[in-house]
Amino acid sequence: MEIRFQTKEESNRQQQEDFLKLSGAERFYSFLRLCERVSKFPVKNKINKNEGNFLIVIKERK
Repeated sequence: MEIRFQTKEESNRQQQEDFLKLSGAERFYSFLRLCERVSKFPVKNKINKNEGNFLIVIKERK
């Protein structure tokens, strides 16, 4: 493992260059791996404020 001290701009440029060096298929698989990792990222559960409440829905007459 290598530790580099660089600015955010330098880091972003290096990541972009590394990504563009990949072939089209490798880029696609890299994208799929990223999607999978993002889907597993822990998120705070959303609270449904209407859950358990009695709702009255009035539909418009035509």
